[in-house]
Formats: sequence, C-alpha cells, structure tokens
Amino acid sequence: MVGRDRPSRAGRAVPAARVVAAVTALAVAFTSLPAQAQPKPGGLPIIRDAEIEQLLRDYTSPILKVAGLGQQNIQVVLINERAFNAFVMDGRRIFVNIGALLDSKTPNEIIGVLAHETGHIAGGHLARLREQLATAQTASIIALLLGAGAIVAGASSRSVSNTGIGSAGVAAMQAPQEMIRRSILSYQRAQEEAADKAAVKFLNATAQSAKGMSETFKRFAEDILIVSSRVDPYQQSHPMPKERVEALALLQTTNPYWDKKDPPELQLRHDMMRAKLAGFLERPDQVARRYPLSDTSLPARYARAISAHRFMGIAVAVPQIDALIATQPNNPYFYELKGQTLLEGARPAEAIAPLRKAAALAPNATLIRIMLGQALIATDDKRNADEAISLLRVAMAREPDAPDVYSQLAMAHGRKGDYAEADLASAQAALARGDQKTARELASRAKTRFPTGSPGWVRADDIASMKQPRAGLFGGPTNFQFTVGPKQ
Repeated sequence: MVGRDRPSRAGRAVPAARVVAAVTALAVAFTSLPAQAQPKPGGLPIIRDAEIEQLLRDYTSPILKVAGLGQQNIQVVLINERAFNAFVMDGRRIFVNIGALLDSKTPNEIIGVLAHETGHIAGGHLARLREQLATAQTASIIALLLGAGAIVAGASSRSVSNTGIGSAGVAAMQAPQEMIRRSILSYQRAQEEAADKAAVKFLNATAQSAKGMSETFKRFAEDILIVSSRVDPYQQSHPMPKERVEALALLQTTNPYWDKKDPPELQLRHDMMRAKLAGFLERPDQVARRYPLSDTSLPARYARAISAHRFMGIAVAVPQIDALIATQPNNPYFYELKGQTLLEGARPAEAIAPLRKAAALAPNATLIRIMLGQALIATDDKRNADEAISLLRVAMAREPDAPDVYSQLAMAHGRKGDYAEADLASAQAALARGDQKTARELASRAKTRFPTGSPGWVRADDIASMKQPRAGLFGGPTNFQFTVGPKQ
C-alpha cells in the first residue's frame, strides 16, 4: 500500500482487550477467507472503463514482466475513492483509487505506484503477513492467559495484602499486547520499504525513472508535516513519508533514468484519462473550473464533452463528440462515447454504427462489445438478437465475473423466446452480483425448461446446488460502469 496512514495520537493508551480482539480479528480475516472471496468485492465501489483499463495495462505490463509475473494475469482494478491510495489484497489484483489517477500529473507517478504494489506481490508479502498475524494471534492468546493468571494470583493475595490487587495482572496483559502490535506494525513498515526497493529495481529494468515515486512521497511528506510533531512513527504501518523520500534519494544514484521524461504520446493518454475521470465523476461547475472554455486542449474538450453527455443531452453532447472524432478519427473511445450518448438518449439504433466502429478499432475491448450488444438488444428487433448473443458470448468468455454480460444475454434470449437460456443467463447474472439466493431460484426454474442432462440443465443444476456464497468481482449496488451503466 502506498497511501497515507491516519496518524494516531501519540501516547494514547490502548486497552489490552481491544488489542487482543483487533489482532485476533485480523488474523482470522487474513487466514480463513478463500482466495476467490477475499475481500468481498460487492462492497467495493468499482469503476469499469475500457480506455482507462487499457492504459493501466500498458503501464503495468513491462513492470509485471520484469517482476516475473507477466503470465499471472494480474488485473488493475479501479476504486471510486478520492483519496490517493493503491493496495493489494491478493496475488491477482492491484486496486487503485481514482484519486491516485486524478492527482498524478505524469504517467511516471502512477507507474511508480504500480511498481510499488507489484513489489508487494512479487515479494509474497501478503502470505507472509498472514503468517505474522497468525503468530501474533497465538502470542496474544498466550499473553491473555498469562495476564489472567496474574490477575488470579493478585486476587488470591487479597487475603494477605490490600495493596495493588491485580495491578500486576493488568500490566502483564497490556505490555505484551503493545509489543505484539508494534511488532506487526514494524513488520508492515519493513514490507513497505522492501516494496519501495523492488519498485526501483523494476523501474531500472524497464528503463523508467523513479522520480515519480519520489514526487509522490514528497507530497505525502508535505501533507503530514503540519502534524508530524504529534505522530509516533512506531505507531504507523508505513514508513514516514520523509523517511521514504530520503531512502529514495539514496536510491537515485542507482536509477540512471532519473531525469527521463515520459513520451509525449503517453503523457497525452494520461491527461485524457484524468479528463475522462473528471468528466464522468465531477459536477459541471467543477469540470468548468478544471477545464475552462479558454482551454482548447484535447483533454479539456474531452472532459467537457463527457460532462455535456451527462448533463446537457444529445443535442449539446453529440456535436462536441463529433468534433473530437474529426480531430482523432481512429480513436475508438470517441466513437464509444458517441454510442453511449445515443444509447442512453433512447436512440439505440443510431448508437450501433459508432459502437461498431469503436469495436473494430479496439477489438480486445470487451466492455465496448457489451455496449454494442446492449444497443442491438435495445432496438427490440429480433433480427439483432443473434448478433447480440454472439457478441455477448465472446464477452462472457473474457469477463466471466461481469453481471452485465449475463443480464444483456438474458434479454437477448428473451427477445428470441428462448426462456430456458434467458433464465440461466439471469441466474448467472445474480451469481456474478453475489446474490446466491436469487441465482438458485432462477437456476431451479431454468432446470425445468431444459431437457434433463443437457449442457444447459447441467449448468443450471450446478448453480441451483451451490451452498457456498460466491461474490462476483464487479457486483454490488455501489458499482457502476462508464461504458454500460446508467449515467451518474
């Protein structure tokens, strides 16, 4: 994790029982959850966008390759949180807050963040932290028992003396718990330092600068400077930002690419990404302040066009988008935006052509294919249903955890009157959202429509018989998608 810690008040007493409970809960959380359900993704406000995801893949691919993780299919997942942060919770995903993307002025800054998180995965830090927490859990229980024994001994001495009854037991409980807690925090700080060093190593191997990492930690150091006199560095899970900057300064001599600039075309893509986030997530007045009309750059025009799509309707948005297309006629994401504007403006038939163009220009962009399928279905023309089903089945193979794929597939089968397949797809959509109860009910109904023993019947039976919860990565009521969800 690279984000800021919330400083605790130095010298604040922590009850021993609370420490025991906290350490025990952490140990259980890290050791008992199966990998596919850790964490429960339905509670994460996840953002999906083809353009941003492709950019982040381009940022991470060289880093993952030199880290020996190029074949691990590690994904970067966007979290709709404004704080500057990034973290890993398993060995398969790097979570990045949109705040980190908005605040990073250059590609190199966010690449440094991604290199740091890759360092955690490559170093096996999560597995080792689980071991550390399990050890701490055992130690905390022993300390609790020893403290309880001391209290019992103190109580038994009451018949002999009336002074300080049980105080030794309380101290015996508190002291070891504080040592355990500090030991865990120290271990986490060591992991963060190791991830910093690994990040510089990966950046060197890919001929990239470590300056972005340093600039990020400098901002953290400036932010925390005002309260640093009240912060106990031993109470933090991360090294103090100033210490990290100093450590990176020492590593600067080992980074021959320190002054290397990002390529102009990559900087433009980064600026377009930040403009897109602002356009989709901020109010029109905020967008206007960030990108005033006097700013005629492509990112500024992109942000204003997106804002127009969200708040001003087709008549205002489409001309702005067409002007973007005229500037970059081979940019698939401009056609995608036009298709989305028309689709959400209740003109799905007109959305098909720009979405076809977007899918042709970005053939691996699954989210664009899903939207094209959605537009075909929304025309309510049965002749379009077969094409939509074909598109969505390809998308389903690539995005097996995306509820929207199955929801659209269910509607396409419904248009054709194939209610068995529609029920099965609806069950799969519920399963991807983590709604196992609804998934079982729909799958049970689908079983009655399929011939017994057929492939559809077998899949429906698998879902209907599931006993363990299964949460899809992109499920949950707080999630939305730039490309296929409702306007925000």
